[in-house]
Amino acid sequence: MTPMIMLPLALCMACGPAQTDQASSLVTSSDPDLAEAAARLLPDLADRSGLELLEPVRLERRTRAELQRYLEFKLDEEFPVDEARLVTESYTLFGMVPQDMDLRAVLKDLYLEQVAGFYDPDSTTLFVLDDQPESALESLLVHELVHAIQDQNVDLDAITDPDLGNDRQVAAQAAIEGHATLVMFEFLMGRQGSDVDVTEVSDFTDLVRPALEAARTQSPALASAPLVLQESLLFPYLGGASFVEALWKQEPGRPAPFGEQLPASTEHILHPERFLGGEPDQPTAVQIEAPEGWTQLHDDSLGELETGILLETHTGSRLSAEGWDGDRFVLLENGDGTRVLVWVSVWDSESQRDRFVQALEQSASGFPVPASIDPIDVSGTPGVRLRLGDAVDVEASLSQPGG
Repeated sequence: MTPMIMLPLALCMACGPAQTDQASSLVTSSDPDLAEAAARLLPDLADRSGLELLEPVRLERRTRAELQRYLEFKLDEEFPVDEARLVTESYTLFGMVPQDMDLRAVLKDLYLEQVAGFYDPDSTTLFVLDDQPESALESLLVHELVHAIQDQNVDLDAITDPDLGNDRQVAAQAAIEGHATLVMFEFLMGRQGSDVDVTEVSDFTDLVRPALEAARTQSPALASAPLVLQESLLFPYLGGASFVEALWKQEPGRPAPFGEQLPASTEHILHPERFLGGEPDQPTAVQIEAPEGWTQLHDDSLGELETGILLETHTGSRLSAEGWDGDRFVLLENGDGTRVLVWVSVWDSESQRDRFVQALEQSASGFPVPASIDPIDVSGTPGVRLRLGDAVDVEASLSQPGG
């Protein structure tokens, strides 16, 4: 589930007082105070991020009411009602969200609670909400300015395109947010008199993890959201920062996590050693063919992250997700309106597959509909078939060799 939509806000503001020469060469804004603050930060941030500042950054303030109106528009555009219903139904059958949950309403509440500022790749503009205290402005600007620099060097919309699939999209979001988060904490610790280089600190991400995890309990909308939604919002920052830290410690020169360094799966984020150095362990692409008489309504992948969340939801532990190598789920409907969900995953070894099956079988009664969990062979690879609802027979295959 990838509800981390970009938040473009194409509204106009009247021009304010003229900027100074220093600010105007680095920032374009109708707010001279924001322009001056950003101009002081940008050169250092570009250096820390390992990217080049290619042109002035656009920067404006917006009201929370404007954000709310735009969120409603953006949800209609990128997450329409019918699609949201199919996503909700799929995750309801997995047992990961309540059946009566209004996903769009939950997302809107989460964004309104969490968003203090954002960079919009569509308009190449950084927006800061005007209700933010001055004491929080610098840390907010630092994080979002890194996104602005990123977008001058890589097409952020392209690498987070929903058509790439859930798992790959979450991995790209983790690269983007983890990169900005690591730069932000390193910069702010320097401001506090502890000038550090994250490549020289053992487990730097563990030092900042408590501050990021605090959002889970201190934010009412986030705390009340299902685990899979909490993780979709927090994992890109926490997991992504750990991945970029590992990248910087292995590769000299603080390379940005894009291009050849862009992770293709949440497996890469969770296990950087499987991506960095040598041939990356790429996820296996699984295909499911709907049987005769059934129509495919929705399909996507969970990835290792959400496979772990599925396990935690039903068993209390994610450990048996180790060994995931690829997956695909489909929501199917037949002529009389019966709907079923079929999920097929493949695994690195039979022992890891069997451990997963054993863990989930013990909690099969926790699914909202009858569940069958079977070890299968998928094109010579150890696999699992989870059927939720009627025991529909489907054909599963691999479109590329296992990683």
